[in-house]
Amino acid sequence: MVIGELEAIRPLHAAQAAAGVSWPAEARPAGNPVGSRSTAPRGGEPQHRQSSQHYGGGVAHPIMFDDEDPILARVRELALALPDAAEKISHGHPAFYTTKVFAYYGGSIKVDGVYRQHEHSVIVLVDPAEREALLEDGRSYVPAYLGPSGWIGVDLAEDTDWDEIGELLDASYRRTAGVRRVAALDARAS
Repeated sequence: MVIGELEAIRPLHAAQAAAGVSWPAEARPAGNPVGSRSTAPRGGEPQHRQSSQHYGGGVAHPIMFDDEDPILARVRELALALPDAAEKISHGHPAFYTTKVFAYYGGSIKVDGVYRQHEHSVIVLVDPAEREALLEDGRSYVPAYLGPSGWIGVDLAEDTDWDEIGELLDASYRRTAGVRRVAALDARAS
């Protein structure tokens, strides 16, 4: 095949690629088939699997919460009351977001190489000074993966001070939501 023939079959524009236009099978370069990932270690014999087969049907992480959990219901009530807030599942846990995530329900920490779950907790992004004060509280922890970026987890129970959790969600929302959403939140308060 010569260069001119390749140009004729290659998608000419990103919109074509987004619409699913791709190289015909006979012209596709050798290597990974479309929609697959190599599972071979470096230098090993390549083995391919369809991306959607990873973790059974494309779910990257198992669901790690009970949808009927009353503590989760209370967190949802507080988080979804914020302007344009929505919920999605991220890494097996509920995540509350606008354009960026402002809170997660449930988390873990790594202790001696083993992950310890904090099933009933909320993870928020707070001001660094507030973070230090919260870490002195026995209910708080530095969550795995998110902790180095300033996030903190707070364990929840039936006797939790929900006003405090609402304030933490509000503070995290303000750090991640856009200017217009924060203005809408302030307009509600006045």
